[in-house]
Amino acid sequence: MNYQLNLAYALLNIRGTGHSRTFKIHPDMKKILTIILLLAAFSRSTGQTVARVDKKTKEFFIPTASKAQYRIFGYEFANVSTRKMICFSSYTGDVGANMYNCPLGSYFDTSLMKEGDRIVYLGAAGSFSKMNYITGSGKKTFFYFPKGSFIIK
Repeated sequence: MNYQLNLAYALLNIRGTGHSRTFKIHPDMKKILTIILLLAAFSRSTGQTVARVDKKTKEFFIPTASKAQYRIFGYEFANVSTRKMICFSSYTGDVGANMYNCPLGSYFDTSLMKEGDRIVYLGAAGSFSKMNYITGSGKKTFFYFPKGSFIIK
């Protein structure tokens, strides 16, 4: 414990005794903190929003073979405590057995939905986006994705 405390004092370059201690960060500690902050910022900025909405057609899609890890739920109403209607996930356990019992299904990407089925973006609904799941036969089901689940391009 004393060794760890001495190391912390050395890295922070703490001087003085009692209540009159001054703190000066050691140059090596500055480098370490800078690297940590840059890594945190970089990993957040490349946060891999894999889902997209086509700006012209308003169609929602997730490309096949995305290397990012993701889990996106669509909810019955614009509230995360309501029933999960659809799931897009990179996790086999989520998709394989429809683990969350989503009535519209669980998928790795939109290419695996039933032929003719599609999802259309309808607009903003508070902190959610209203979506329309349209089956090949024309049946429509509305649901909501949290904002930030996809980008419009």
